[in-house]
Amino acid sequence: MDFRQIRYFMEVAIREHVTEAADSLHVAQSSVSRQIVNLENELGVDLFIRDGRRVRLTPIGKIFFERMKHAMNVMDDARREVEEYLDPEKGTVRITFPISLAAHTLPTVIYAFRMRYPEAKFQLKQALYRDLITNVIKGDFNLALLGPLPLEEKKLQQKPLFTENIVALLPIHHPLAKKSSIRLRELAEEPFVLLPEGYVFRDIVVNACQNLGFTPHVAFEGDDIDALKGLVSAGLGVTLMPEVTLVDSFPRSTVKIPLVEPNVTRTVGVITPKERVLLPTEKLFYNFLQEFFERSDDFKS
Repeated sequence: MDFRQIRYFMEVAIREHVTEAADSLHVAQSSVSRQIVNLENELGVDLFIRDGRRVRLTPIGKIFFERMKHAMNVMDDARREVEEYLDPEKGTVRITFPISLAAHTLPTVIYAFRMRYPEAKFQLKQALYRDLITNVIKGDFNLALLGPLPLEEKKLQQKPLFTENIVALLPIHHPLAKKSSIRLRELAEEPFVLLPEGYVFRDIVVNACQNLGFTPHVAFEGDDIDALKGLVSAGLGVTLMPEVTLVDSFPRSTVKIPLVEPNVTRTVGVITPKERVLLPTEKLFYNFLQEFFERSDDFKS
């Protein structure tokens, strides 16, 4: 079993098509097919189910794929570690993050980091909350920015960065729009616009309401924070959102009102794996994150 066989196997497994994998690898289809057959013969198992031009992994093929994916991540980290050891300020930071931190928080800190280290590069991936945690545990990423921090994850290290206020966003002509603050219970009969199920921020909103004895009536769902802003602006409902998401993008025809009784907050932090060390450029960014949020007034509640 050699590196070329594994590389070909991984590409075919991802694309589920030998011809497309060969095109991506810039080699002949026959070469890819031959290496896959050689690998299967060497292992003594079928890794793929052939279905015309398409292929898909067998059960043992899926297990082998996950093991090889981890191995490739380790090899890639080793190569990058050597490169970044020589010059960490020119390396790559690979980080995954949720939708609620995509518009302002992460771009702000990346901009500040690249002002100090202009040759640093980033590889970014947006994901759902549970996937963020899984990505770090399994080794697809070494850093994830998220909120709230997971309560109990033995394989992760956690570092709180800041606590942000959750505020109410109402249409400008709403009867409560002129209030200086609002009690969450006052929204019990209102139509809500929320993120779809599966988003942890939706759970934060729903749980805050249920703790007061009501379940919010979800009139509309939006796929991201900007969509929620647009729905509120159109007068289709009210919502709650992190105050920091309104810093640079405040929608027309809406008002932001602080919440009291209760004061709803969210702690945002960074998670890293306990069983792996950060690569040099990632370590540089990790330290910068702590410094940045300690001195940034925009992220202090």
